Amino acid sequence: MATILHIEDYRPNQVLIERILTAQGHKIIYAADGEAGVEAAIENVPDLILIDMGLPDMDGQTVVTLLKQLTFLDGVPIVAITAWPAEKAFEIADRYELAGCILKPIDVKSFPGLIDQFLEGSRKNLEV
Repeated sequence: MATILHIEDYRPNQVLIERILTAQGHKIIYAADGEAGVEAAIENVPDLILIDMGLPDMDGQTVVTLLKQLTFLDGVPIVAITAWPAEKAFEIADRYELAGCILKPIDVKSFPGLIDQFLEGSRKNLEV
């Protein structure tokens, strides 16, 4: 079981990911905006961070930059989950050295396997 921080403002996406990941036995910590996400990462060091790139208080890139400044998170994979066009999403994932990028809408069948890959430390851009 892993602890996964999910930074996402859209409640239906929170619920969907919670259902998928808790069924795998993972513990989910939610944050509805970037500031709360950074605070949650400080309070509960996760094994994996999933972040929506379009948050209400600050963009995902800013949140990622703040998270990467926290040295105790070194080695924790950060994965973008976004509805952005694939080319832009993967460019951002590369620029900010994310573990990967998953495109919305999420494929509920392949999503658990992708999460397992990220938890195992795979670095690749994966499209769903």
